[in-house]
Amino acid sequence: AGARVSQVLEALRPHGLTLENLASINEQQLGGFVQVSAHGTGASIPPVDNQVVAMKLVTPGLGTVQISGEEPDQQKLFNMCKVGLGMQGIVAEVTLQCVPSHQLIERTWVSDMDTVASQHESLLKNNRHLRYMWIPYTDKVVVVASNKKKPWYHPGAFSEPRPTTPLHDDIRLAPMRSLLSEAAAERKQPPPDVAGLSLAALRDELLQLDPLNVKHVRKINEAEAACWAMSEGVRIDYTDRVLGFDCGGQQWVSEVAFPAGFVGRPNGADLAYTRELLKLIEVNSIPAPAPLEQRWSSSSSAPMSPASSLDPTHLFSWLGIIMYLPPDDEKRRAAIGAAFQQYKRTCAEVLWEKYGCAEHWAKIDVKSSGTWLDKTKSRVRARYPVGDFNVVRARIDPNEILSSEPLSKMFSGQGA
Repeated sequence: AGARVSQVLEALRPHGLTLENLASINEQQLGGFVQVSAHGTGASIPPVDNQVVAMKLVTPGLGTVQISGEEPDQQKLFNMCKVGLGMQGIVAEVTLQCVPSHQLIERTWVSDMDTVASQHESLLKNNRHLRYMWIPYTDKVVVVASNKKKPWYHPGAFSEPRPTTPLHDDIRLAPMRSLLSEAAAERKQPPPDVAGLSLAALRDELLQLDPLNVKHVRKINEAEAACWAMSEGVRIDYTDRVLGFDCGGQQWVSEVAFPAGFVGRPNGADLAYTRELLKLIEVNSIPAPAPLEQRWSSSSSAPMSPASSLDPTHLFSWLGIIMYLPPDDEKRRAAIGAAFQQYKRTCAEVLWEKYGCAEHWAKIDVKSSGTWLDKTKSRVRARYPVGDFNVVRARIDPNEILSSEPLSKMFSGQGA
């Protein structure tokens, strides 16, 4: 369970195997990866905890136990412990269902809300992996769609898209580079060295100049949209090199999952949420940088997953908001943190209850206090079978050795 996802992928490679789905990064340890119900994207692909077929748990109450999803008498316990948040025993080993290694054909293009809305059902249905990256204060969205590459001998392989040659960075990243040079000149600073900086790194450099200035952030977003328009194209590579992407530097992130209909039959809640979020950002003049990353999954069999459902055809959308942090300026980091908490709470007040949102466990604020803690606790209890979770926890960890004060507050008082 301490192995990183990247290490597991490398170990699987010589055997022609890989994991079914991956998150945006692959440096998580496997234990945490599954315990919080991490996810990739794909309307027909569940969160990563559904890849778990067996676990070894070290527990204070039951000792070391092996549990499996293939044993009928262990099924309920197994499903509860798959997403156990580290409170249902220390995960020592995880057995994962792997899939044959395969390449993906990834297409990236820039669109807008109305066009995406008219194509959305088809895009979800016809692409194994789909990601939207919305750019606040613009009408642009970056669409990233991927499908398995057919083997060379398959008749359909001859009609598949071919890789495109990307534009040189001097052209592709020119809007962001120019904006950074202009901003430096305005501040009477020396011209920055932009050689080798990726789009995400350029965004970080620009935001550090004035991260909470809405006008400045809007300019950065517009320049980023222009860069993406010159980054459209097709690439082909193995899954672990396609599904991840450069997320930028240190950051605050909040992500929620919410029901969006059924696989093959989305109900429109996903795009309705995004429309409202983009409007909320503008109305409240929130200095919201790009991207607002939106992904999808089918349901999880784990009761404590944000995408939990007994119906495997249920569709969930996951959408994250973000603010980036300068690495060394503590005063500015604190100001950004405060602004982000207000951003998140505005979203919570306006959108979360309306759309039935559940926070991603890895991004929930367990150290909150006062009214916000009470609201978080209420949301957790409304969404999850906390009583059943506590009954299992009482057997596995009767003295709450594996808990923490914030988690104990969140889960106390129901079925304990």
